[in-house]
Amino acid sequence: MAMAIAQHRESSSGSITRHLDSTGKYVRYTSEQVEALERVYAECPKPSSLRRQQLVRECPILSNIEPKQIKVWFQNRRCREKQRKEASRLQTVNRKLNAMNKLLMEENDRLQKQVSQLVCENGFMRQQLQTVPAAATTDASCDSVVTTPQPSRRDANNAAGLLSIAEETLAEFLSKATGTAVDWVQMPGMKPGPDSVGIFAISQSCGGVAARACGLVSLESSKIAEILKDRPSWFRDCRSLEVFTMFPAGNGGTIELVYTQVYAPTTLAPARDFWTLRYTTTLENGSLVVCERSLSGSGAGPSAAAAAQFVRAEMLPSGYLIRPCEGGGSIIHIVDHLNLEAWNVPEVLRPLYESSKVVAQKMTIAALRYIRQIAQETSGEVVYGLGRQPAVLRTFSQRLSRGFNDAVNGFNDNGWSLINCEGAEDVVLAVNSTKNFGTTSNPANSLTYPGGVLCAKASMLLQNVSPAVLVRFLREHRSEWADFNIDAYSAATLKANSYAYPGMRPTRFTGSQIIMPLGHTIENEELLEVIRLEGHPMVQEDAFVSRDIHLLQICSGIDENAVGACSELIFAPIDEMFPDDAPLLPSGFRIIPLDSRSSDAKGSQRTLDLTSSLEVGCGTSNAAGDASSSPSSRSVLTIAFQFPFESSMQDNVTNMAHQYVRSVISSVQRVAMAISPSGGSPALGPKLSPGSPEALTLAHWICKSYSFQLGSELIRSDSLESDSVLKNLWNHQDAILCCSLKQALPVFLFANQSGLDMLETTLVALQDITLDKIFDESGRKALCSDFPKLMQQGFAYLPGGICASTMGRHVSYEQAIAWKVLEADETTVHCLAFSFINWSFV
Repeated sequence: MAMAIAQHRESSSGSITRHLDSTGKYVRYTSEQVEALERVYAECPKPSSLRRQQLVRECPILSNIEPKQIKVWFQNRRCREKQRKEASRLQTVNRKLNAMNKLLMEENDRLQKQVSQLVCENGFMRQQLQTVPAAATTDASCDSVVTTPQPSRRDANNAAGLLSIAEETLAEFLSKATGTAVDWVQMPGMKPGPDSVGIFAISQSCGGVAARACGLVSLESSKIAEILKDRPSWFRDCRSLEVFTMFPAGNGGTIELVYTQVYAPTTLAPARDFWTLRYTTTLENGSLVVCERSLSGSGAGPSAAAAAQFVRAEMLPSGYLIRPCEGGGSIIHIVDHLNLEAWNVPEVLRPLYESSKVVAQKMTIAALRYIRQIAQETSGEVVYGLGRQPAVLRTFSQRLSRGFNDAVNGFNDNGWSLINCEGAEDVVLAVNSTKNFGTTSNPANSLTYPGGVLCAKASMLLQNVSPAVLVRFLREHRSEWADFNIDAYSAATLKANSYAYPGMRPTRFTGSQIIMPLGHTIENEELLEVIRLEGHPMVQEDAFVSRDIHLLQICSGIDENAVGACSELIFAPIDEMFPDDAPLLPSGFRIIPLDSRSSDAKGSQRTLDLTSSLEVGCGTSNAAGDASSSPSSRSVLTIAFQFPFESSMQDNVTNMAHQYVRSVISSVQRVAMAISPSGGSPALGPKLSPGSPEALTLAHWICKSYSFQLGSELIRSDSLESDSVLKNLWNHQDAILCCSLKQALPVFLFANQSGLDMLETTLVALQDITLDKIFDESGRKALCSDFPKLMQQGFAYLPGGICASTMGRHVSYEQAIAWKVLEADETTVHCLAFSFINWSFV
């Protein structure tokens, strides 16, 4: 049907409008008919709606209009609405592009000023170098050309002195935000572009550490200032912010005296606090400014008792410049300039306190991302799972992070006290007998533990380990390090009077975990999800009782190419009903890279299973060689686990927590060694084990040897000469395992997915399993009797029987085939391969 979409005209007759029908003729409608059609369209905008047809029939005023003409009117109406929406969207995009173009022009002007200043300084330095002897004998006044800003000496004990400090702070902040007071360089790894959140820079040489950001945000200036001044809402490391004094300034602004506490990221150094003056004012051009700086004097601020566990740090002039844009939105400039007093932290941690890049990642970029997140949520661009409101899910993420930071820091004013503090002990135990877990929105739903909460925590150094890869492994392979019964114990405490330690009902973890995503930030740097661990009771009378465990979890920093301050995996047991004000007791891992250069270098792409070799092929060894030749990288791992207890069971829970965390540490260290480029991981290194071929080559040897020895094909012959051979072998329905003959006891070096499922293990732990451990007595006897035949003719058929998984479960199989795997020369035996046919758990 031919339609004229854009041809809608109104006649000058007032109450009569004309519309084109499907034949191109004008049809006259009265204003009452148009209003009736608009009402029907507003209630049922979808075409071919039975409800729409019913509403049309119920309107007597539309009875004299043909149904065909009404249909055309609705089609034209829908097209006009689409056109209006598209025009509105294009106008919004155009306004954003104009604002971004203005921002880029200003940034270009600033860079040109910086270049001019550098040229002048370069010329001056050349002149000084040429006249050094004369200058040394005459006058040294030229030494004052390059000066370092000195702290203000204004009197901070009266309003006039504070106003003078505020004006100085404003001038210095503006010179950093839009001027050349700091030598800014582009943030490594953050290239500006159409998809970038903003423009980011860090200081190259200045006192302290500094970072700068500017970007376009679709929010009003006052709203942005309100959000940014509430620092604990977006800065995860901010423990508290308290305004002690607030009074108006003479120019319409406000001056505040603020005390801020910031968490320590590890257990190895104390937390920081700040005593600052914050000045909020409006400039003549309509821009809103919030600037802040520390007040002099280490003893200034709140009482010494409140700051006993903190080290006083200094905030140099910093803040936010927010300029409204025409047509809506704002351009925001952010500057963070700090002196974190790195001299009193261990030498190994000083890169965390002396790096401008870390400040940019944790504060400056986080602030701009949070504002952009709020803007998208306000506009309805963000859709979250399970019908949750964005603010609710954001609160869950903040509570998980805050609870983990509380556990890591263990402040006395929160009720924490150390149980053991021996220097030689790697696991620190702390107890909180007064902890009350709940929410401020509904204190009635808070959860008070009768005995308290015990925290076992530790920090350790890791070498040559990618934090992203390690956290991704911990997230995807929970069974490698976690104990299901410990998770069950923690989950049981969510229910009233359900403490069951040490006599919990026996439950078996199936090894299956289901990840249900809830939401993510705008650049996917943080994920919020619910984890369901499937468990089955081992007692018959509990067969119909669900033993599943649900965990609320945040995971961040799992993209190796993304720029982030750290990688985290923080989780807490939660009731399956998942109420908005559910109590949370977080535990988890935090891995922070210590060498700034390590995050700039692009590490080799490594995955957690052998199927990655399909894309890498023979180039795997080269990629791994590049990674191994890169400079040594270091990172610090912090672990904190919390365990609720009753007073009568504190000693039992203390012993259990200590042993469990040490077990987790051992598992993480084993995984870290495996995924290190210099480690001997069968899954992540360039080879399956020291001296063995690459995964793709071994797959070819396994399949060709099977065909040579048994005269039949293990996989389709048309895929033997392509890279899909490993994929087909990996996905083969039979359990295929290979073991080396170079040790006294044959050790497994490879298994496909079915083999790993049968053994209930992973490729990382496979090399710890010997061949004799999986067979029962009859299976070992059958293998010993057929072993000479196997070595003589190259293969052997083993009768069906029973073997055991690493979890102690019995596995039955109809038949097993064993054959020698020959290397490329077809004479050297590389290993033995086994294929277990039609296996199943008994």
